[in-house]
Amino acid sequence: MPAISVIIPIYKVEKYLRRCLDSVKNQTFSDWEAICVNDGSPDNCAEILDEYAKIDGRFKIVTKENGGLSDARNAGMDVATGDYILYLDSDDFIHPQTMEIAYSFALRDGSDIVSFTYDRIYRPQLMVRHFLGMDTDNVVPRRFDKKYNLAKIKSRVTDDIYQYATEKTHNANAENKKWLIKHCQVWKNLYRRDLIADIPFIKGILFEDFPWWSRVMLRNPRTTIVPLPLYFYIPNFGGIVLGEKQLRIMKSLCVGIEDAYRAYCENASPYQMEKWSRNFQWYFIAKAFSKIKYIDSNDDLGQARAALQNLERIGALDRPPQKWAKKIRAKICDFIKSCKYE
Repeated sequence: MPAISVIIPIYKVEKYLRRCLDSVKNQTFSDWEAICVNDGSPDNCAEILDEYAKIDGRFKIVTKENGGLSDARNAGMDVATGDYILYLDSDDFIHPQTMEIAYSFALRDGSDIVSFTYDRIYRPQLMVRHFLGMDTDNVVPRRFDKKYNLAKIKSRVTDDIYQYATEKTHNANAENKKWLIKHCQVWKNLYRRDLIADIPFIKGILFEDFPWWSRVMLRNPRTTIVPLPLYFYIPNFGGIVLGEKQLRIMKSLCVGIEDAYRAYCENASPYQMEKWSRNFQWYFIAKAFSKIKYIDSNDDLGQARAALQNLERIGALDRPPQKWAKKIRAKICDFIKSCKYE
């Protein structure tokens, strides 16, 4: 069995797929398998996958009917055999030393998670180039060829992931700022397979990372934080989130909030509940409510109202922990009670 299983969901990414697979094939670490889940892609992705599987037997293909990102990740997890799991979106790519660094720190520290970050310069650079009508397909990140000396990499180990994980975009404590595990993207971490094997992604929603990550944190994973930009996130300008109706985004967020809230009500300690509510729950409630201003039809507004009413009914809108969250709650309650949207 390999040390690492890389799970790669694939749908309509023929333009990016070779770069993604090359970044796996060219890793300095060799003990891996790549579970390439063809999620019913209608383009030439299947031919590209066959090409790589013939060249390197570590590329394994799972072919299924289209079911969305969550379903593809779940299908990959069902057949993964590695001790550790790495998620990689097929329009992105990773630094050549990603597996070497993450796996060595996992073994050194006995960690369930090794958390790194993505290059925060590369993505804005591509956005600017796209806006200016310049090429974005052949831009190599400046730090892609950087050689890291493992002995000199600074890291931090914690048995309290809630001290560092946050959806906040800033932190008042400058000393700890570089150690924050910001946001919920699942592809920024290496996971021990036993930690996550029985936590599926919710099928059919957007922003599925949030409820999944919330449940992972509940298990108190020992975590090593390595604040290196090992992941290169490509803005897919025709991607699913950018092109989706605001109502579906809003309803997906509400489904995720409900799932995570119920899990915390059933299993969280008071400390975990307080930290999760302060650093995650209300940021996603605010994000969901922010979509209301983009919804104009009475039918869609009725669906949005029903989704928020459900959160109110189960108690997910109770006890906002900050002043700004209390203001959001008051606005949501006004929206729910407004006769305008009857």
